[in-house]
Order: sequence, then structure tokens, then C-alpha cells
Amino acid sequence: MSNDDTRPLTLRDVSEASGVSEMTVSRVLRNRGDVSQATREKVLEAAKALGYVPNKIAGALASQRVNLVAVIIPSLRNMVFPEVMSGISAVLEETDLQPVVGVTDYLPEKEERVLYEMLSWRPSGVIIAGLEHSEASKAMLKASGIPVVEIMDTDGTPIDSAVGISHRRAGREMAKAILKQGYQRIGFMGTKMPLDHRARKRFEGFTEALAKEGVEIADQEFYSGGSALAKGRELTRAMLKRDPELDFLYYSNDMIAAGGMLELLDQGIDIPGQVGIAGFNGVELLQGLPRQLATMDACRTEIGTKAAQIIADRVAGGAEATEKVIELTPKLSFGDTLKRR
Repeated sequence: MSNDDTRPLTLRDVSEASGVSEMTVSRVLRNRGDVSQATREKVLEAAKALGYVPNKIAGALASQRVNLVAVIIPSLRNMVFPEVMSGISAVLEETDLQPVVGVTDYLPEKEERVLYEMLSWRPSGVIIAGLEHSEASKAMLKASGIPVVEIMDTDGTPIDSAVGISHRRAGREMAKAILKQGYQRIGFMGTKMPLDHRARKRFEGFTEALAKEGVEIADQEFYSGGSALAKGRELTRAMLKRDPELDFLYYSNDMIAAGGMLELLDQGIDIPGQVGIAGFNGVELLQGLPRQLATMDACRTEIGTKAAQIIADRVAGGAEATEKVIELTPKLSFGDTLKRR
């Protein structure tokens, strides 16, 4: 079945793909009526493969789009996404569009459910975190017929447009800066990363750049859950106990790095003379720490602004985005914890 990109999918498409009548397809998708299990599965399978999402908007309004922009993000717990949201809101405030937020907790199957639910209200656009999605989510986004902007990451191929930074490059840049300052024995601490693709890519870029200079990470530790500040202290204490010779600690985010800094200061360790440290994200909250933390700003507000601008422009003028991928460049700030030369 050929569905050209601009035509929205209909019940007929699902009916043709599954070999089941439109009326039965409609009954299955609305969970009504008496339909055999085998037929139900056949219809759901076909709808999922096509990326078909039923329309929840009734009658006369059904052909309309709603002035909502679906914003789908993994978490509101860390400092990262509230800043992205403020960038999005600042731009959409000037338009008739209104953001609605769904949270996925970094779980692909939850992302699928949130996306399905949101697309059924026929929003005007989608802003979604990351470039990695399940096959079903990709199919829904491709078939949605609306502008889709994937945010935070540019290491990969977007479905439509992307705005973000290269996390691999961010990891590489940090490794180079650390080596250039003469540090050699490096420990790494971060979150468990199978589902946080961006943290994983930073780590890959980091280890890759070290390997190029013949340096291997001396120790590494991954945690899940718990207060980042307390975890940072705990992991740092354990790591230095295991390997007191470490001269640099790189943390996957600023919050655990801040915990690490407090632990080192408590132990009377000279930062950055004895041990250097760095985080990632450029969290403003941490500017009152006893030392200015070396970090890399992830351009969060700007990512939000640019993504919302793409949606607003395309909704207003319908034009395709001229740049498919907007890659922003994170800024490395040395603070007080990385420079020793």
C-alpha cells in the first residue's frame, strides 16, 4: 500500500492492509462489538505497522488540527527538561499554540503509549526528546502528517527535523581538555545508561578520545535512582577508597559532580591540584558551590526555543524546515576544578 507522505492515514488504509472491512476495523479500534481475537490481532498489527492513530476528535471537527504541540520528554525530575520547556513556552506564547507535556521515564514502551494518546487528539506538531524510538513510535511519527522535531541530540538521522548537540563530540571535547591539563588516571561516574542514549553517547565519545591517546578509564561506576547529590558523595568516597591514585573524576551530570566535590572538600583533598573534577549540563543552581564546577553547557533553553520556532513557522506557513538538523555547540567552562596548568 502506498501512502504518500502528505496524506493522513485513514481507516481504509488499515482495512486494505489487514484485509478486514472498514466497519470491523472501526469496531476493533474503538474496542466495541463482537470481533474474534484473530481478526482483532490482525487489525491491531496492521494499524501498528502503518503507524495509524485513531482520531479522538468527533464529527465536524475531525478534519481539523488542534492548537496543541505535543512535547514528549523523558523526565521532569532533573534540571535539564524544565529549561527546555521554558524555551518552548517562550516561543509558543507569541502564537496560538499551546504545549502539552507527556513524560516517558526513558521507557520506549511508555513513549509509544504517550505518543499514541497525544496524536489521537491531532496536535499541530510534535517535539520529542531523542532520536531513538521503537518501530511503532517511528511509524506513528512518520504517518502523523505534522511537523516533528526531535530534540537534544544530533548523533543520528531524524524522522523530520532535529535540534540538539552532538553528545559524542561533547564527550570527546571533555576528554581532550582533561588530558591537556595533564591528568592521566581518570575515574568515571554516571547513571545506568542502557536507556539514556545521550549519556551513553557522551561516555562513548569520552572513552574513544582517551583511547586515542592511549589512556583507559581507571575506574567506573554506574548508579540508578536516589538523590544525585548524595549518590555523588557516596560513589566518590567508594571510588577513591578503591583507587586512591585517581587524579581526575568525570561525572555524567553536574548534580553527582557537586556531590563529589563536597566529598573531596570534606576529605581535605586539593581540587584541582590533587584531583580534578568535571560534570555535564551547566546547571545554574550550582553556581553557589565552594568551587566553580568545570562543566559543559548543553544549550537547553536554546534547543527549546529553536524547536518551537520550527513548529511555529511550519504551522504558520506550512513550509518545510530549511535546515533538517540544527546542531548547537556546547561551551566547555573550566570553572575552578579543571585547570591546573
